[in-house]
Formats: sequence, structure tokens, C-alpha cells
Amino acid sequence: MDNPSIITQVSKEEANTPLRKKGHLPVSSKKPRRRNIFRTIFCCLSRNNDDADHISGSNNNTSLLVDGKRSIIQTSVNYLLPEVQVQDSGKKCVVIDLDETLVHSSFKVYVLKRPYVDEFLKRMGELFECVLFTASLSKYADPVADLLDKWGAFRVRLFRESCVFHQGNYVKDLSRLGRDLNKLLIIDNSPASYVFHPNNAVPIASWFDDMSDTELLDLIPFFERLSKEENIYTLLQEHKSS
Repeated sequence: MDNPSIITQVSKEEANTPLRKKGHLPVSSKKPRRRNIFRTIFCCLSRNNDDADHISGSNNNTSLLVDGKRSIIQTSVNYLLPEVQVQDSGKKCVVIDLDETLVHSSFKVYVLKRPYVDEFLKRMGELFECVLFTASLSKYADPVADLLDKWGAFRVRLFRESCVFHQGNYVKDLSRLGRDLNKLLIIDNSPASYVFHPNNAVPIASWFDDMSDTELLDLIPFFERLSKEENIYTLLQEHKSS
């Protein structure tokens, strides 16, 4: 095929393969070492305290009993994104979906680019800290992103393992990114992907093969306005109401 919209012949065969379920790990044949009874009791106490903290929603604090008194040891939160790069200082962060938002993949055949995706990504990389966040597996999405992103717009790429599996869907939990939610946007064709933060979303229609589609091009002026606005929610609400 000589169609310039076709960027690669990457197989998406395993893109929807479910993650390995917990508990289905290989069982070791080695005999467990005998542990001191006091260590066993201490581990049980620590485990119970950790479980209680997790259930109560504490911020990754570890609770221990020291000399009969409860002590709280502060631990750092592990966010999905690294520290903001110097080049993106002061910019808002935009999370961008891949499949049916920027491209459409035909199983084992090709990956088709949405019209104006080049112009869109180039401009987004200039205006925002851009993050690719897809529910697909990295073995498929990473090589596609390599060919798609000619300008290095994506500072970070996040894949299925970074999603939260919620009610049968892979949800992109924006609170785990480590960015100010008041300056964080997500563009995705699937409302289920941003169900935790619908007010931060810029909805976009799913795309498959309509080469007359202009939605990415039409969104550029809107994102240019968003990049300058202090309150993103006002513009987002206007956009959804229009």
C-alpha cells in the first residue's frame, strides 16, 4: 500500500490480551525457611496495619507499633509521571489517547493515521506537556508511537499496566499522574477511560477510516485557547455545551 496515511504494518493481535490475574504466578519448589516466631508476629502486625491504611485511603503511610505506641512513617507517593522537564515548566499537561483518537488499527494489517494528526501533534507538543496514555499493550503501542510522533511531542508514554481496571474498563486515573488536576486535560474517544475525571476531558468522536474527518484540525484553536486560560473548566464546559 502506498497510502501516506498508513504508518506501519504492526500487529495489534495481543493489544486486548488481559493482564495476568493475581495469584496465577509460578509456584516455587523451594521449602520456606523457618522464621523466628517473633518475626512472624511482627510481620503479621505490620501487614494488618498496612491493609488497614490501604482500606482507609491513607497516602501510602506506614503504621508501626514502637514501644507500644503507634508511629506513622511518611513515605513518598509513586506517581506515574516524572518531574516536569524544564522545557515544559509552566505548561498545562494533556493526556492523549491513541486508538480511535489518533489512529485506527486493522488487526495484523496496518495502522491508519487520522487526518491532520501530524499538524495536531506538532502543535500540541509546542503548547503542552503531552503524555500518551493508552489502554493497549506497549508491544503494540510503543512502535506505533515511534512512527507517529515525529516531533517528540510525547514526553512520556503510559500503557495498559498504568490504567486502573474498573467495572470492566481500563480507566486512566488522572490523580495518579502527579500533576495539578486544575491544569490537566485528557482527550479520548472513550468516556469510560476518563470516568473518574469527566470534567477534565475533551471528548472526541471515535475514528476508523473517514479520510474527510477534520476533528483534530478543528480542535487546535480550542487547545490554543486552553493553553492560555487559568481556569480550564470554564472553557471545557463551554466546549461540551456548544
